[in-house]
Amino acid sequence: MRERYASGLSDTTAKQMIELLNANLANVIDLTLSGKQCHWNLQGAGFIGVHQLLDETTNRILEISDTIAERVVILGGEPNGLAARVAKDSVLEAYPTGITAVNDHVQALTKRYKMVAETLREAIQTAGEAGDEDTADLFTEASRIIDKDAWFIGANAKY
Repeated sequence: MRERYASGLSDTTAKQMIELLNANLANVIDLTLSGKQCHWNLQGAGFIGVHQLLDETTNRILEISDTIAERVVILGGEPNGLAARVAKDSVLEAYPTGITAVNDHVQALTKRYKMVAETLREAIQTAGEAGDEDTADLFTEASRIIDKDAWFIGANAKY
């Protein structure tokens, strides 16, 4: 582990937070890739609005992944966003292929956003209980953004 820069945290807590951050980094990267898969393949009524929305949501998720990775470095760790790590550790199921309908994509992607938001809320609690309020705040902000984007995307679904 690199020299720890975050003052006030024990090495044990820093290591725990690095693991927690990297686990959530895998989920967020997987969510980004799911969004791009959707973006590239959706077709039909409402296409352009969802297509443009996904450009915006992807940019926000990329900012979240950068923030998570930077926090890992601040705590003295090494962010691991490699494809093999993401594929191994993400809580998300593989994004479905072979679908093109806007509604099918919107439902599949909204489900994934909600799942990542749920894992972020669990991480908020874990970080708070460990005494790392900065990491808890980071997860809180990420959860708010992903919840809002899940709502934006899901608003395009026809159930």
